[in-house]
Amino acid sequence: MRINFLSSFKPTLFQTLKTYNKEKFMADLMSGLIVGVVALPLAIAFGIASGVTPEKGIYTAIIAGFIISFLGGSTVQIGGPTGAFIVIVYGIVEQYGVQGLAIATIMAGLMLVLMGFMKLGSIIKYVPYPIIVGFTSGIALTIFSTQIKDFFGLTTPKLPSGFIEKWIIYFQSFNSLNLWVALIAIISVAIIIITPKFSRKIPGSLISIIAVTIGVYFLNKYTGISGIETIGDRYNIQSQLPDIKQIPLSLESIRILFPSAFTIAILCAIESLLSATVADGVTGAKHNSNSELIAQGVANIITPFFGGIPATGAIARTMTNINNGGRTPVAGIIHAIVLLLIVLFLGDLTRHIPMACLAGILVVVAYNMSEWRTFVSLVKQSAATRAILLTTFLLTVIFDLTIAIAVGLVLAIFAFFKRVNESTEVSHSTGHLDLSDESEIQSTVKDDEYLQLPESVEVYEISGPFFFGVANKFDEKMRLSRKHHDIRIIRMRKVPFIDSTGLNNLEILCRNSKKEKIQVILSGVNSAVREKIERSEITQLIGEENICSNIHLAVKRAEEIEAITKRKF
Repeated sequence: MRINFLSSFKPTLFQTLKTYNKEKFMADLMSGLIVGVVALPLAIAFGIASGVTPEKGIYTAIIAGFIISFLGGSTVQIGGPTGAFIVIVYGIVEQYGVQGLAIATIMAGLMLVLMGFMKLGSIIKYVPYPIIVGFTSGIALTIFSTQIKDFFGLTTPKLPSGFIEKWIIYFQSFNSLNLWVALIAIISVAIIIITPKFSRKIPGSLISIIAVTIGVYFLNKYTGISGIETIGDRYNIQSQLPDIKQIPLSLESIRILFPSAFTIAILCAIESLLSATVADGVTGAKHNSNSELIAQGVANIITPFFGGIPATGAIARTMTNINNGGRTPVAGIIHAIVLLLIVLFLGDLTRHIPMACLAGILVVVAYNMSEWRTFVSLVKQSAATRAILLTTFLLTVIFDLTIAIAVGLVLAIFAFFKRVNESTEVSHSTGHLDLSDESEIQSTVKDDEYLQLPESVEVYEISGPFFFGVANKFDEKMRLSRKHHDIRIIRMRKVPFIDSTGLNNLEILCRNSKKEKIQVILSGVNSAVREKIERSEITQLIGEENICSNIHLAVKRAEEIEAITKRKF
């Protein structure tokens, strides 16, 4: 187990420190300072949108951000709360409360650590792209719908969690629109959109927070305009470190919250590894996906004990880190320390931030998450891709992410099996075999392109992976072949692998052939497939001498069997 641990868990920080110098530290310091300041409003916004208090979002950014940088497998990954978790966290808090969220987050952390130790980091990358786009776009639309009240300053009753029910209340309450609040939200969005034209290093969200907060403060103080709700009007952010909380675990709570925990774990794994992959493309580095999963898991195990919410790698903050010169995990650690100092010494200032400004930031986050161009492009592709995409999207919006991911994966699996089954062909030959386009021609004579087959021999060739569907294709081909043959050669030179179902079907075919007094000969079996065959009962059924390396040896073996049979009679 120690060897597995060491091979799976190699924090990048300790490797980068071997060649660390003053120049790298100064670059990391500047980047960490900027990212720390940028992360504050985002942490507050994600905390509030998730249905918890703003300081829980900040605590998550500090603690999880530090752990992910300290233990992670990426050089530039910045961890913390993200928009992708808003929907699932909000739903868990509504149904099971803050304690339920803490239990689910710890369970998800344990799952992530287990994934890392089992070296599943690379497997996560194979989650079908339509599923990722489907639930990401669904989350984006749901985030947008949760911000309508604060964006327009609507006066509404307590909003339900359902998407459709929420919009019904919005339409009923739209006559309570506050023009000043809507104007502030629109200005916030405009600042975020315009900022990249002047500065690509400092995100527009930070400039928007500072400018709009100052503007609203003077509006309230000197013009008497009221009704513009700020964080301080709704929450009381304390400038102190969080207390360690007790989290009661029970088998019942684990059983109930397991689906939610699994969703958090899968979402965290996908988002963090996508973020790390995007960062690799910019920096030219290569992250360790298994170490990254373990770091994400440890962060999500520890953070709930300090009141935090689920955390993962944040693409926007990671890119901000890269754009400002951060190149080692030290920048991420500095970002967490900067956030801590802001909370301790400047936390009281956050109460002046308008809720409408945070709503504007989240609307932009939702738009960026939506990937609508990619969504439209995928809709134009195959029917299977379209079905997976739209099903995942609609289930995310109307129901929840847990159901969406589960159903999306099931659809993707069936679509995969269908494609593989369609790609596998079974051909039938008697009399002679055309070898003109094959590598199994033993003779150097070019005219030797046809291999004569004895009358008692028929050849079935499988081209493609050997799955359960191949058995049906065998049956169809055999029904078409009305003449009885005593020897059946099965060519498997184009079978790259065989699964347990295919192996079982092949064994059944051999048994049935034996009952019909038909000798089966396997030809061109590669080493990986042969190893699996030798572990089954197939070798005993047909005899080891009837597993041949190529078609020439298989036909020669068939002639020997035919000669032996004739001598008997």
